[in-house]
Amino acid sequence: MILYLHGFTSGPQSHKAQQLQQRMAERGLGDDFVCPQLPHSPRAAIALIESILAQKVGASGTATSHPAANRGTVALVGSSLGGYYATWLAEKHGLRAVLVNPAVVAQLPLDRFLGPQQHMYTGEPFEFTQQHIADLHALDVPRLSRPENFWLLVETGDKVLDYRHAVKYYAGARQTVLTGGDHGFTRWADCLDPLLEFANERPV
Repeated sequence: MILYLHGFTSGPQSHKAQQLQQRMAERGLGDDFVCPQLPHSPRAAIALIESILAQKVGASGTATSHPAANRGTVALVGSSLGGYYATWLAEKHGLRAVLVNPAVVAQLPLDRFLGPQQHMYTGEPFEFTQQHIADLHALDVPRLSRPENFWLLVETGDKVLDYRHAVKYYAGARQTVLTGGDHGFTRWADCLDPLLEFANERPV
């Protein structure tokens, strides 16, 4: 199963999520794609993702409380803020993760996001608060314990996040750094088949 985690204010309707779902369906893997609409609260988002992991992994007779037992069961794909979530979850559960222009929260001035926000696809308004910032910092992974389980995909033309922060943070991981592009990751379609191959490999 691939669990896709979208970015801040985004959703399952995002271009990358839709393209990945379509490619997996073309390869007969449509039932193995999961992309929930994540709550704006980091704490609630993690709780939702954890419940999905428990349900999906539990259905195969494997307990999420034992990371080694989960290997090969689930792979995570996270875009932007979803990449931050995916990193924490992959470290906790011993999973593989593909990070697409991921947020390195420790390097971000999150105060600039405080105040009213709106989900891009649902139109739902919400308030981004200091509690959200505290909850995000609580998910920080200071250093990857198994960088071999991660694949970083960044484009240098990203104007939302500085790709160099991700390159430095994910040192030791597989990295694809492409010149130009933007935060949406313009060459996503070229990465889909290699992504599926990476996701199917056994975690370290």
